[in-house]
Amino acid sequence: MTLDIDSIDKLLHNGVRDNVYPGAVWAIGDATGTQANGAIGLLDPTQPDQPMRLDTIFDVASLTKILAVWASIGTLVEDGKLQLNEPLGNFWPEVTGHQLSEVTTHHLLTHTAGLPLRANLKNLYGTDAQDIRDGVLHEALHRPPGEAVEYTDRAALVLGHLAEHISGQKLDQLAHTRIWRPLGMAETSFGPLPSCSVKRCAPTEMNEAAGLHLKGIAHDFSARLLDGVCGIAGVFSVLDDLAVFLRHMLDPAVAPEAPGFGPDWVTESLRIHTEEMTPERGLFWHPAPGTDPATDDIWVHYGFTGTGMWISPANSRWAVLLTNKLYYTRDREPLTAVRNAFRAAAFR
Repeated sequence: MTLDIDSIDKLLHNGVRDNVYPGAVWAIGDATGTQANGAIGLLDPTQPDQPMRLDTIFDVASLTKILAVWASIGTLVEDGKLQLNEPLGNFWPEVTGHQLSEVTTHHLLTHTAGLPLRANLKNLYGTDAQDIRDGVLHEALHRPPGEAVEYTDRAALVLGHLAEHISGQKLDQLAHTRIWRPLGMAETSFGPLPSCSVKRCAPTEMNEAAGLHLKGIAHDFSARLLDGVCGIAGVFSVLDDLAVFLRHMLDPAVAPEAPGFGPDWVTESLRIHTEEMTPERGLFWHPAPGTDPATDDIWVHYGFTGTGMWISPANSRWAVLLTNKLYYTRDREPLTAVRNAFRAAAFR
């Protein structure tokens, strides 16, 4: 593997200089391990004595959809407990008689379920967890399943509830026992984090009520509303844990124990499932912007706080970039340019 470390370092330092994010950590590797990594900038720009470190804990936001939901659904599929193309109403009494019963797990994983696009759970259903669950599972569809690709956080929320229904475990317990513990991901968990971990956590968005940036508490309001655990967001992790997760996707032999999902699930997920519809989607993964899935085979998933991870079986390579860009802004465009340049350097 040949990497231009100086170019990556300059790119990410420029992001700190331009206030795209206070700091970043990154790694690039293959199935054998991490080949290069680095830490740039500060944990918090108001505290110059606290540099960003390789073991900084990040609110990974929508990477929860991969680390907890996608991986857990994969275990259920490979255990033979879930069929991707079976309508949910055939085996899930909670949705029987509602429009969600016509939807399949495959629809949800490809964002073709026709779910409502609204995601402000509190304004829609109140603050009671059961009322929120009922509202999400019983609300009418936005359009017929299979008609269009429309990204919505609701897909992950529904899949999280589905995984809990089938497994009989809460999503955090399922992910811990079937994915994170077997892989040795000791610092990956749903929040809120214990006080001993908060000091290593990268701060994210300003909480106006408290007058402080959130640390160790999920930035995502839906996750906070549901006590930190939901399919949308809420997971915290570190660079090394994400590296071993991606290494396992390339070579299952890297795991200390065998986690629930294996190479069949990875292969099935990292291919286009949306046929002629756009944008192209795999199963919760999508082709990296600016690449061709047929020739480049680079897949990505992003988190709103400023996180991202890429995987390419054809190149036997993975990459992770973790930032706390949400400290400054919700504007995606500055970080988009950095992400695309980082991906180009990582898979050159």
